[in-house]
Amino acid sequence: MSGILVAIGILAGLGLVFGLLLALADRYLRVEEDPRLERVEQLLPGSNCGACGQPGCRGLAEKIVAGEEKPSRCTVSSPEGLEAIADFLGVDVGSAEKRVARIHCGGGLGRARQLASYEGFESCRAAHLVGGGGLECSWGCLGLADCVRACTFDAMRMNPFRLPVVDVDKCTACGDCVVACPRELIDLMPLAHKLIVQCRAPLAAEAARRLCSAACDACERCAADAAPGLIRMRDNLPVVDYAAGGPAAPAATFRCPTGAIRWVEREQFIEDEAPARVAAGAGGVHA
Repeated sequence: MSGILVAIGILAGLGLVFGLLLALADRYLRVEEDPRLERVEQLLPGSNCGACGQPGCRGLAEKIVAGEEKPSRCTVSSPEGLEAIADFLGVDVGSAEKRVARIHCGGGLGRARQLASYEGFESCRAAHLVGGGGLECSWGCLGLADCVRACTFDAMRMNPFRLPVVDVDKCTACGDCVVACPRELIDLMPLAHKLIVQCRAPLAAEAARRLCSAACDACERCAADAAPGLIRMRDNLPVVDYAAGGPAAPAATFRCPTGAIRWVEREQFIEDEAPARVAAGAGGVHA
């Protein structure tokens, strides 16, 4: 019996010692949290989408309270929500350049050649792994809407030609669609960047046109017609460098024979614009 009492006494003593140590640690090692942090986090939308570059709204709230970011860094919140944060902290809202998802493929139903009919699981990633979904073009959009399903904000839809259309007003540049695309056809770009290259096939001339009537055939007319330095050719594709070249203008697209480079004001694809049919002899069309 005495042994049991001794054991209980030892455990109680250890508990008391560790309790005191924890109390002392809490008193002297505590990192004080800014009381404004919780309120700022509450004012943020709580989507934790990562579009701001932080792992979640809590991370952005910490940056805003510390003065390392402006409230406008949140691309999901409404203007009223951002103003509420700025008023609460007594800081400037700031400004952020609007970015949206852009698709680097203009193929779609009626343009891209199909070698076989894909009848598997309705997923771009699955089709990509199984013979490329039947498409002859290994770089084209598969049109099975993985990006649409991945969009948290319902900012994407498929048009009648199986190309994803981005609603620029709803798009928050969260990047979910970028991750979802197995062929890496989606980038987040400033809305002000209106020259969009809608092809990723690194081919030229007839080799490109044979795959898709909307493919870039590396004719280099866009580079010749653009401001000096704005467009350069790399791997048979035009690369638009807004920092290195002169101002962008629609003239760079006027002589493109396939429409592989477009001047896009808002939505990238016009839904009621019927695509040109592929050349005679194609085994079918699909995207």
